[in-house]
Amino acid sequence: MIEKIHHLMQEIANLEAKSAQEAEILRIKYLSKKGEISQLMNDFRSVPAELKKEVGMKINELKTLAHEKINALKENADTASSTDEASLDLTRTPYPTPLGSRHPLTIVKNEIVDIFSRLGFTLAEGPEVEDDWHVYSSLNFADDHPARDMQDTFFVETHPDIILRSHTSSVQSRVMETTQPPIRILCPGRVYRNEAVSARAHCFFHQVEGLYIDKNVSFTDLKQVLLLFAQELFGPDTKIRLRPSYFPFTEPSAEMDVSCTICGGKGCSMCKGSGWLEILGCGMVDPAVLEANGIDSNVYTGYAFGMGIERITNLKYQVKDLRMFSENDVRFLDEFVSAR
Repeated sequence: MIEKIHHLMQEIANLEAKSAQEAEILRIKYLSKKGEISQLMNDFRSVPAELKKEVGMKINELKTLAHEKINALKENADTASSTDEASLDLTRTPYPTPLGSRHPLTIVKNEIVDIFSRLGFTLAEGPEVEDDWHVYSSLNFADDHPARDMQDTFFVETHPDIILRSHTSSVQSRVMETTQPPIRILCPGRVYRNEAVSARAHCFFHQVEGLYIDKNVSFTDLKQVLLLFAQELFGPDTKIRLRPSYFPFTEPSAEMDVSCTICGGKGCSMCKGSGWLEILGCGMVDPAVLEANGIDSNVYTGYAFGMGIERITNLKYQVKDLRMFSENDVRFLDEFVSAR
């Protein structure tokens, strides 16, 4: 019995614990009701009478040693834990954390918005479910204009005057009818058209349109703003050209091309050998549109422009299939982690 007590004393003196949990395990092993020391107390009954005093004193000494040692281990573990917690920055992002990314359309939209915001444009938004007046009539669309045909616009069957907007020009109309010039707004948003879904077309897509109305606004102002925009978006060496076109809400109207971002205007498969890529439509706001929205066309003039975000994204990142933007394939989205 004496030898066993001495052996346990040596064992307890050499105990180590790296945490409070380990110290608790040691307490249970030696000091619990079924622990090593309690077992010695049970065996104490068989000790001869002449040795009980000596053995009893050794057991008490062993018990005291065990309590002191295990309490010291617990205290050291608690102190180390407190030091670790004090040095821990709880505001720091857990590491390693896999990084997500913004959608490529969001990346490009934010870049476009940032460029025009530095040119003095402010954001304006409107509903996606619209009425005929704001989408068409207020913007000088004739009653028989092809865009009103069911092949292009989604109509609500029970309310033929209620439609899904086919362009964000409806936001411009809403701002003009409630705000007097000067007006300088940018209108990003989702639009809908009744088209077959394919690699080159979709039934919904995204646009950014701009409108500036004030006294003495000219086509020269429009051209300069678009040139600055193109050079900010595609690089300082980018060139633009304006080709005559037609839109019901602008007169004169134009399509704008930029020098090909792939070949630098020399001609390649991307630009079909022309050296130019079409990116947006623009023009001076038709006086009839100003009058329809309560703005005096004899005092104010303005310009408007609009572009498809998918189109710009295709040019910047060479995405071949429009459907990839809405399929939520994580492998595709992961390619834009560094671009966010």
